Amino acid sequence: MTQDASDRLKTLLAPQEAARVQSLRLADGRVTIVLDASGMDARARAGVEASVKKTLEAASGVSEVRVALMADKADAAESAKPMQRIVAVGSGKGGVGKSTVAANLAVALSRTGRKVGLVDADIYGPSQARLLGTEGQKPVAHDNRLVPVASHWGVPVLSMGHLSDPGQAIAWRGPMASGALTQLLEGHWDDAEILIVDLPPGTGDIQLTMLQKFKPAGAVIVSTPQDLALIDATRAVELFEKGGVPVIGVVENMAGYICPHCGEVSDPFGSGGAEACAKTMGTPFLGRIPLDIAIRRESDAGTPPAAGEGPQAAAFADLARRVADWLDTN
Repeated sequence: MTQDASDRLKTLLAPQEAARVQSLRLADGRVTIVLDASGMDARARAGVEASVKKTLEAASGVSEVRVALMADKADAAESAKPMQRIVAVGSGKGGVGKSTVAANLAVALSRTGRKVGLVDADIYGPSQARLLGTEGQKPVAHDNRLVPVASHWGVPVLSMGHLSDPGQAIAWRGPMASGALTQLLEGHWDDAEILIVDLPPGTGDIQLTMLQKFKPAGAVIVSTPQDLALIDATRAVELFEKGGVPVIGVVENMAGYICPHCGEVSDPFGSGGAEACAKTMGTPFLGRIPLDIAIRRESDAGTPPAAGEGPQAAAFADLARRVADWLDTN
């Protein structure tokens, strides 16, 4: 290709794109262009690549465009560093409302101005697509990494619920599930400061992969007040402590039911058990989330209570404040 042809093609680009051209070659209708991508995040790189390709494909004499994005080694090393602090939300057993707490904690933290992402690591029983109202949406991939699905609540999310059909059984052995977790956590989280990770119940392969490969900054343990749940919550606390992950604290979920008719408070799952358990273990107690039909109803509708007002939102806001304070001082 002559220099005149190179200059002609460069003039078709926007000034900010032309300034990043390192080399441009046309041979047999095929354009190969190398762009300097230093200082650009994943979304910016994808945007400039798509724009340049579209512009040059429309040029006369061009049948194909190949775009290569290059960054210097210092920039590449810096972009490879994890910028997010991971907060794992776990429980020793299922049925304690852990996923609901994780979703609302993410939304409540986002409402304080934090940039928060949510990873649904419950590979076999994903629920965050429903809880954040993003069912039916599919994440796209860029540079072999998933781009999180945006939600109405300011919290991007990735879940197996976005990658599988509703109701589809995921029958994978441990290594495959651990590989799926890695894909979700290594998505294009860009400027998220905090990643809330909703772990599956128990202490299995997913938890071990998280501890060994991604090392959360801290863990929040969710339990109901009943004795059986507390026994399993103790196991979850022990797992994180053995893995060198500090436990931010314990949340008592489904704590107290206020009758909508008479206003009387009852405790179908007991009361104060998680707080007493936390005290025994020397672990902070982060507060109580009430057993409230509004939380169930709004969660099923994909409208997190933490995004609204009222006592339910206040309970999650208090939890978010305690978690944020811990992150700020640790």
